[in-house]
Amino acid sequence: MARREIGEINAGSMADIAFLLLIFFLVTTTMDVDSGIARKLPEKTDIKSDVIVKEKNVLDIVVNRNNQLLVENEYVQVTDVKRLAMKFLNNGGGLSTPTDGKPAEPCDYCTGDKDPSSSDHPTKAIISLQSDRGTSYGMYISIQNEIEAAYNQLRNDLGKRLYNRSYDELLKEYSDNPSESINVKISNLKDKFPQIISEPEPIK
Repeated sequence: MARREIGEINAGSMADIAFLLLIFFLVTTTMDVDSGIARKLPEKTDIKSDVIVKEKNVLDIVVNRNNQLLVENEYVQVTDVKRLAMKFLNNGGGLSTPTDGKPAEPCDYCTGDKDPSSSDHPTKAIISLQSDRGTSYGMYISIQNEIEAAYNQLRNDLGKRLYNRSYDELLKEYSDNPSESINVKISNLKDKFPQIISEPEPIK
């Protein structure tokens, strides 16, 4: 019986198939984008200002290398940061910072406890976040999100009282239909609760 030879497989089109598969996966694959923090950094300046900050106007948040969180030297959970930050920022226990020759005024829009041992005014309130070099990135972002949520919540509440619309609603309205009147309202809410966050060098 004659032995039949097996014909060779034509591999000439394999390169074309591999190329088509590569194109297919490049087109259909979604790339994960690292989440970051939307924060506008201040411009560099050579002017040194000697600003005296009262200790009561600073909310100290410290996170160590084990991701343990201290707020004003008390252990708390990440979920507590928003509430504590809002209480601190909205306290209104003193006067504002005088600007452009205007006298300092009490916070007439603050609804906090007006505790004399806590922050004087939202325009003076500083949140200090001290991290460790061993702190996980996820923990750091979670704390930043809670701080951001505190500012947004206070602006939302004030926006509803002043304009019958929350800060988020005004932002959406402005993105859909930009107008000067909406921009003025947004700027006013930002000025009432300015985002002042201090981040010292991480602990080694």
